[in-house]
Parts: sequence; C-alpha cells; structure tokens
Amino acid sequence: MNPREWAQRIVKGDIRAASRLMRDIDDRMPWVSDVLKELYPHTGSAYVVGVTGSPGVGKSTLVDWLIEVFRKKGLRIGVVVIDPTSPFTGGAILGDRIRMQRHSTDSSVFIRSLATRGSMGGLSRSTSDILRVMDAMGKDIILLETVGVGQDEVDVVNIAHTSMIVLIPGLGDDIQAIKAGILEIGDIFVINKCEREGAERMEREIMMMLELGAQRKDGWVPKIIKTEAIKGKGIKELVEAIEEHRAFQEDPERKRNFLQKVLKIELVTHLKDQISTRILDALGQEEGLSRAVDEIIAGEKDLYSKSEEILKQLMCQ
Repeated sequence: MNPREWAQRIVKGDIRAASRLMRDIDDRMPWVSDVLKELYPHTGSAYVVGVTGSPGVGKSTLVDWLIEVFRKKGLRIGVVVIDPTSPFTGGAILGDRIRMQRHSTDSSVFIRSLATRGSMGGLSRSTSDILRVMDAMGKDIILLETVGVGQDEVDVVNIAHTSMIVLIPGLGDDIQAIKAGILEIGDIFVINKCEREGAERMEREIMMMLELGAQRKDGWVPKIIKTEAIKGKGIKELVEAIEEHRAFQEDPERKRNFLQKVLKIELVTHLKDQISTRILDALGQEEGLSRAVDEIIAGEKDLYSKSEEILKQLMCQ
C-alpha cells in the first residue's frame, strides 16, 4: 500500500492502520515519514490537553473522568499516555491504559501508550507525531498524560494547548513540589484528593506564588481547581476551566504565537534527528565509528576534533 492510500485509511478512521503507523513511528521506521507528509494537510483541528504531575497524584483517574465528560458532549477523544519504559522490552508499561479500559469499547475513544525510552521532560520523542495521527483521525480532544517524572516535566507546555498540573496535599514540602519549572507552565492547577488535610493550605500557597510571580506574557491567569477524582468531585469545574482556557486561546494572535512556538521546536527536533541518523548511518556503513573511537583512544585525535571532522565530512557529501 502506498503512503497516500495508507493516509486515506487513517483519515477515514481506520484504527488498525492508525495503530500500525503509530507503532512504527515509535520504532522510528523509515517508511512513516511519507505517510506523515500525506496526513499533514488533514491536521490542525484537534485541541491538546496536557496532564502532568508527580507519580501517584491521580492523573489517570482524572483523565478517565475527562474522557467520560467530553464524550457526553459528543466529542471524539484521543488519549496518549506516556508510560515508564520497560527495562526488559523497551516498551511501555501499560498500567495507565489498564485503568481506562471501561472506554475500550467506545469507537470514538482511541487510547495509545508510549514508552519514554529515556527521554527527559516527561514525553516520548515520537509524541508529536502520534498526536498528529490522532488529529488526522478526526479526534476533537486529545488528552496527553505524561509519565510523571517530577519537577523537570515541562516539555508538555511545548505541545499542549492547555497544560494541567495535578498536585496532591501531604507530599511533604508542598512548595518544593510546585516551584521549579512546574509553576511557570501551568494553565490550570488541580489539587486532587482535596479531602486530605492540607488542601486549603496548598491552594493558598499556589495563589500566593502566582501573585508573587511575574505576570504571564499571554495575560492568562491560571485557575486552581480542587477535585476528588476517585468520586468524580470537581470534574465539572475542571472541564469548565479547560473550556475557558480554550476560548481564551482562540484569539488569532495567541493561536499564531502558539503554532509558531510548537513548529519551531518540532522543526529543530526533526532536523537534529535527521542529522544524527545520517551521521550514524555514514559511520556504520564504513565501520567508521569504531575506527574513530580507536583514533581517540590512541591519542591521534581528541573527542571534540574528531566530532567536528565527522560533521564536516558529512556536510561535504
């Protein structure tokens, strides 16, 4: 099947074709780029909601409720769950997807797990391409749940229209849990398990830190929503906050600024990947990597000079 036929199947909602493509995107198979080129004109309509926070804060339970509420509104939902990488297979450990199995029979809900594969920042390297496939499938909302790596999990802001930070009281120093990096990226702060002692204090601390921090360039004032996801409490208010932020993002200038930011990051990432692949392929074909290392070990070249030499040779090809 040629790339155009494959893309047409996905645009029509063929789940098997989409699943195969997503698998090969994650495995970085060469053929997928031609299909992604065909799919690109069919993208740009989906709204991405990023859900991030430390492990155990209830992200998956919240996502499960969001699926239900958005489906009742008649929206088609995609879910991308970034899971920890299995040390044995290199694939995703599917704990989060198991929790969402009650939606598995709904043809308008598509759930995909991805492994981080060592990527920092809470996302997988193939995340943006997977989101684009779901977009082309006609999903209205895509929920992106990150792996939960802690304070450095900020990549979600570079890919999601709305970034939702999930916190819970009682994890020790609450301010430490929210201050480094995370505070700056949140459009909505969710205090889950709000029945616990310390929820009110955490809300006051977040409000204080938001007031003391620099005003956001886009003018949005982050919302703070308290939920008890296990019982479905606060979900209505959370959905309203997401919809309010989406309406705020509809401003043409804000939409353009967001698209510029996302595409700049994606373009640089793809360029780095292509250059890296070309270098490794060139070295591998000539067994040059081993020879280059031997030269460094022998003291004939230093690491930095050798890398510059390899890059120059590649650029001259």
